[in-house]
Amino acid sequence: MEAAISAIASDLTSRFMSFLIKKYTVTTVKDDKIKRMNKLLLRVHVVAEEADGRCITNPKMLTQFKILAEIMYRGYYMLDTINYKPPNDEEVKRLSIMSVSLKRSRTIFGTPRNPAIDNELETALNNLEAAVSNMNEFVVMLVGCERMCRRPYDTYLYTDNFMFARHAEKQQIINILLQNPCHHSAPLVLPIIGGCKVGKKALISHVCNDEHIRSYFSFILYISGDSMGRIEYAKLKKETSLIVCEYFTDIYEDDWINFYSTISQMTAGGSKVVIISRIENLARFGAVKAVRLNSLSKEVYNYLFKKLAFGSIDEKEDPKMALVANDLAIVLGVSLITANVIADLLRRNHDVHFWLHILQRFEGMVKNNLSKYGEHPKDIIEKEQPVDATRFVSSYPTHLHIMPPRVETDDLPNIGMPTIFFGDLIAGSVAIPNGDFEIVTCKSRIPPYTKYVSSGTSFADDKNGFRTMRKRRSSS
Repeated sequence: MEAAISAIASDLTSRFMSFLIKKYTVTTVKDDKIKRMNKLLLRVHVVAEEADGRCITNPKMLTQFKILAEIMYRGYYMLDTINYKPPNDEEVKRLSIMSVSLKRSRTIFGTPRNPAIDNELETALNNLEAAVSNMNEFVVMLVGCERMCRRPYDTYLYTDNFMFARHAEKQQIINILLQNPCHHSAPLVLPIIGGCKVGKKALISHVCNDEHIRSYFSFILYISGDSMGRIEYAKLKKETSLIVCEYFTDIYEDDWINFYSTISQMTAGGSKVVIISRIENLARFGAVKAVRLNSLSKEVYNYLFKKLAFGSIDEKEDPKMALVANDLAIVLGVSLITANVIADLLRRNHDVHFWLHILQRFEGMVKNNLSKYGEHPKDIIEKEQPVDATRFVSSYPTHLHIMPPRVETDDLPNIGMPTIFFGDLIAGSVAIPNGDFEIVTCKSRIPPYTKYVSSGTSFADDKNGFRTMRKRRSSS
């Protein structure tokens, strides 16, 4: 009997020691992979930043740069998934788990060792190692590219006007516009096609502000497609011109032919026409392949949002806030305008409870729209439909609907409607006006002070369930 007990004890001890050794080995291997990934990310990030400050004219180099940046952002996203463990704060953990129900990401709460996460870590690491090993020729050729002057003002524009992660597209457009065809040739037409609020106008604005573009073109004119038939041709000059046309609807062939013929006659050789639109069919008018803008990937968007939210503060100093920021990036649905508005709120109030407050309010609004319409608010806005923002209202049974934002400038006359800011609405720090009102979604702090404005309507259901507008408060 003693011999049997001794054998069992010896076997259990052996198994326990094997378990500890295996666990230590797995942890050590994983830690080594994370260290290697951090070192590789640093090398890739240095090259990516250097490329972002160079004028790259080679299309293949631009493609390689874009791939390199995508691999880098996936690596950072992977590290976030691994590094931010479940917090002890129950409120943070509860709200973080809530965002998983939106089915837009995976949670990191669960077993300490997730085979799927391990596989993704291995894939991300392999991609980074392959990128670094193939980076030498790119770096050598990069040295020969002209360095662009990046002033602090330009850096501010890059984050405030959504130019993040668009360097390859910007340089591609500049390269096309600087093509120097025959002096008497008709204007080259470049279509820029992209979805709702992905940054098409911001991108072309930065292109037009580029010193190479300004020195090449003597005259730049912006035209709305809706007023194409009423264009003031007196504004056109017999100079090398850049005509930027934005279209919200498709146009007839005859209308385009007439417009293009007029532009050809009234501008000098070397002029160019840029078409900006969501409509894929307009690419048929292009003389070159259309530049297409898609929404940022979740990895790039996550990186951008946290950089905007934390500002100069290192996110590693407060893992709980970084975790909340990760969940907010999920809830926002890759909306650039909303990212800037909410990041500005978070940056000005660096408190985890305030961040949780914003997450809870916005998440409630998103879930309400998913429940009622089966779509995320960003997708609803892209269809030009109103979003139900009732969760932003504290007084029941008041309802609030918000229309998609439109572009306005400060030189427009005041229509006399009550106006509030979207950030104040999200934070719950402003009283909702009665009836119809205006919401300033996002406002540029630099010329020409463009702002996005939405129309909002607050109303109440009467006891029979019918919608009734709330009576305006009498002014005293």
